Amino acid sequence: MAHELPPLTYDYAALEPTIDAATMRLHHDKHHQAYVTYLNAAIDKHPELAAKAAWELLLDINALPEDVRTPIRNNGGGHVNHTMFWEIMKPNGGGAPTGAFGEQVAKDFGSFDEFKKLFNDAGLKQFGSGWAWVVFDNGKLRILATANQDSPISLGFFPILGNDVWEHAYYLNYQNRRADYLAAWWNVINWDEINKRFEKAKKVKK
Repeated sequence: MAHELPPLTYDYAALEPTIDAATMRLHHDKHHQAYVTYLNAAIDKHPELAAKAAWELLLDINALPEDVRTPIRNNGGGHVNHTMFWEIMKPNGGGAPTGAFGEQVAKDFGSFDEFKKLFNDAGLKQFGSGWAWVVFDNGKLRILATANQDSPISLGFFPILGNDVWEHAYYLNYQNRRADYLAAWWNVINWDEINKRFEKAKKVKK
């Protein structure tokens, strides 16, 4: 079965002023669609891969056929990463983290402000295109960054949350001010969805 672009569950303008409608249209309809299109093109060359979910393809990149390994890494990663990205944002989101995830943040980082500072720093220092992530590792939250569309799934982690620091995610509104984008992004966080992902992350065996 071909992979498909998941529809947004909110309007393109719903995350303004943090993320403008023009960026959302370009990011979702063009960039994410391109990842889906090229992922499907790679899979068409190896029909035995068609039954796998996109995230399953990322579990062991080196096990993929060599001729499609890089396209699936890039485009499968882009598809999985962006699907999560739309889900962990919502209109009228933000505020302090809630539930079990909020408790874990306080336990591991001392405060939400310290957690945000370290996460934003990871995103700011990611050279070129990439992502900043939060995963659950040995009973603690861990912040890491990956280049391009590489996914924590390929490292054995289930991503709890991640912020896209490719320029296409913010450049129309923030230009070269990545730090401003990272700071503003917390205003659209969907803590309910992140708590659901946190529960899944705790079940992953490394």
